[in-house]
This record gives sequence, C-alpha cells and structure tokens, in this order.
Amino acid sequence: MAFLDNALSVVRSIRVQDILDVIIIALMIFALLTWFKTRASRFVLIGITLLGGVYLAARFFQLYLTTIVLQGFFAILLFVLVVIFQEDLRGFFERLAMLGNIGKKFSSLAGLKSTTEIIAQTAANLAKKKIGALMVLQGTDPLERHLNGGTHLNGLVSEPLLESLFDPHSIGHDGAVIIDGDRVTKFGCHLPLSVNSSKYGNIGLRHTAALGLAERSDAMCVVVSEERGTISLAYQENLTVIPSAAALHEILEQFYIRNTPTKNSHPALNWLKENTLEKIIALVMACFLWVAFGYQRDIVRRDFVVPIEYKNVPHNWQIDEPQTMETKVILQGPDQAFRLLDERSLKLSLDLTDVVNRKREFDLTANMINVPSSLKVADIIPSKVYVNTSKSISWTFPIHVKTQNALPGGLALQKISATPSKLRVLIASQVKPEQIKLETEPIDLQKIFFTTTLDAKILLPPNVSTVDGQLPVVRVFIKVKSK
Repeated sequence: MAFLDNALSVVRSIRVQDILDVIIIALMIFALLTWFKTRASRFVLIGITLLGGVYLAARFFQLYLTTIVLQGFFAILLFVLVVIFQEDLRGFFERLAMLGNIGKKFSSLAGLKSTTEIIAQTAANLAKKKIGALMVLQGTDPLERHLNGGTHLNGLVSEPLLESLFDPHSIGHDGAVIIDGDRVTKFGCHLPLSVNSSKYGNIGLRHTAALGLAERSDAMCVVVSEERGTISLAYQENLTVIPSAAALHEILEQFYIRNTPTKNSHPALNWLKENTLEKIIALVMACFLWVAFGYQRDIVRRDFVVPIEYKNVPHNWQIDEPQTMETKVILQGPDQAFRLLDERSLKLSLDLTDVVNRKREFDLTANMINVPSSLKVADIIPSKVYVNTSKSISWTFPIHVKTQNALPGGLALQKISATPSKLRVLIASQVKPEQIKLETEPIDLQKIFFTTTLDAKILLPPNVSTVDGQLPVVRVFIKVKSK
C-alpha cells in the first residue's frame, strides 16, 4: 500500500517539463542503442552500462564507499571514452547532422528495383568472367572522410557503365565505385582497410577494404573476387558470400527500401515501426533515470537578494531619494531546480506608470519576479516599498567647461567655449535652480599644445535629466596663444 501511495505521489508530481525531459533522454538513449548494437565497441558500452547500474544501486542502498569509488572512476572514464569511441562518436554525430538532410529525392519502387537488378546482374557477369569489382552502396552515413582519391562521375547506373569501370584496362578498375541511389557518383576510390579481417581467413585486398568501410559506416559493399569468381557482401561489420544474383538482388532491394525515401512511405511511420525493442528499453531507462535523479520529494527554501527595477517611469517624473534598490526573496522548489537557476537573472520589476506627486506604497508580489516555473516565490521581505515621486520642472542652464591642470609652458588660454552653450533639462520640484550647475567632464589642459576643438560629455547632477532622455555632444573650442 505504501508503494502504491509513493507511486501515485510521483505521478501527481509530474509536470509537462518532466515529460519533455524524459522524451529527450529517451531519444538520446535510443540513438546510442541503435548505433552501437551493430558495432564491435558495443561490448565496451555494455560493460560501462553495467557499471552504471551498480552505481545507481549503490546510491539507492546508500553504499558510501562504492559510490565514491565509482564517481571517481566515471570522472576518469569520461576522457577514456573519447579515445575508445573516437570513430564511433564521430560517426554518431555525423548521423545526427544528417537527420535534417532533405537533399535526397523521392524514388519510385520500380526505379529502385531496376537499379538493384542492374547491380546484381553486373556483379554476376563480372563474377562469371572473374573480373574483380568493388561497388559501394551509400546508406545514410556520409562517406567522404573515408574515401581517398577517386574521380567524380555522377552517371546513371547501367551495366555497360559499371562493366567499363571495372574493365582491367580502364583507369581506376582496382578502386571502388560509389553508388548513391541510382547514380554512380565516384569511381577509382580507395577505402580504409579492416583491422578485424583475420577471422575470415586469407581474403583479398578488395574484401579487406569493403569490410573496413562496413565497420565505419552503414554502407553496403558488393565485392567480386577475381580469383574465385564469387560475390561477397560486406555490411554491418560482417562479410558474407552471396550464392546467386537473385539472392543479391533481394538483399540490395531491401537495403534501398530502408535507406531511400519513397513517395509511398512516411519517415515518421517508418521510424515508429523500426527498432521497437530499443525504443521500449530507452523509454524505461529514461523513466528510471528521471526517478533516480530528476524526481525529488523534498522541497527546499533558499534566500536571494534581488535588485528592484523601476520601469515605465514617465519622462517628466523622478524618483526622489531615499530609494529602495533591493529586497530579499525566498524561493522554494526541488533542489535540482536551484542548480539550473541563474541568480543574476533574478530581478523584481516595479511598474511606475501611474505615479502621483507624493509618497506611494507598493505591494511587492510574486508576479513581479521572473522565476522559472519549477520554483515559486514563498515570501518577499519587505513585502512593501515606499516610492516618493515628484514632477520635474523644465529649466535652461548654461554649460560650463570644466578644466584641470595648466597649459604647457609658454602657452596662455585665450578663449574656451562650448557649443551648445545652454541645455534645457528637467529638475525635481524640490530642487532649487540656483543649486544646479551643468559642467562638462574635466578637460586636461596639460595635453593641449595648440588651438583645438574636441568633444566632451556633460555630467548631470542628481535629480537632473534631459528633456528627451539623451545627452547632446558638446563641442569645446580651446584657443591658446604664446606668452
């Protein structure tokens, strides 16, 4: 009964963000499972997964020493994985990049069958004549980084074309032909050699190259042996002898159907039908990880000092001193939500659109603070602020040029002036005009060696603002003469 209550508590606490979180993690796990299931390095991944299971169990049963040791091990393992899975990771990210590729054109099933028939029949003809050949059928993985040399062709697949490319007297007949869809894109290419070919005995260079590419991509390689007159197929790290052209045609046809979009197929529906077991495993693992790391029953409270932003102050009004600049905000929520919180983004916005010419009390509420949806405002201290505003008065003051130090020896100041010479500003009603003096930023006369004109900023006193909210550029003319 207690287990059922806990389960219901977990279900009731699930948010939309949590569902999205699980879906993203499930997709990542599914991508890893489908990618590594045909790779030799999958056994390393299985071992790491088992260690991860031991780590989760150690945390659940509060095995302190085991947890600490495994945490240190995983910290080091992160760097080791980059080395172990270097090639696999590169291919994995390449596949991710290709997900948005819409460059492939839709093909008809009739066209696919025609292409596979041509390839199968050509392979049979070459095998009968004992002419060596290596034809690479590109899948979804990009192949460019695996290819060395070769000549671009982009010709339509046909028996005469393929047989001419593998003619012993033709240039590049020892290399591989790259076929993408129904087009021969390159010929005379050199492929990477396999490092695991010893399990197949004494195979030729073509077979070793075909197996090498099959270990690094999802391409299918058709190999014709010139010594034995046999047809072999390298695919998903395996090398298989094909007994007949009919059997090869069937295999190639299935390969094309899986990797080439057609008008009668929908990518989303095809994706849902494939790898069902891996999808279930990925979803279960994602849910388990969320329960283990994402779900937290305990709600914590933390205090933050948050600045107050006064916004929408009418241009002809001013906030008088003293002015409250910050307040203490108490937030509550799960601990992992605080880990994702950027304290610098917290601020309280106080709207002063409807100001009056007196002190006014404002209630500070939770909707004034921008906090993530996973957190809530528990309290604001103080919960009220007093803002004293006054309407500004328009007044025009002369602009004084402020200077410092003396001119270099032998020079005397003849004239100094500012353009504009006056500036209309807004001052608070309680400020006396005779107390206001508009000055420029200090100009160092020691750096003046001849008559010149330069730009200077105006330094506005407190409770003084410009009419349009912008400070004009002041041109200061300094005329000097020799003593």
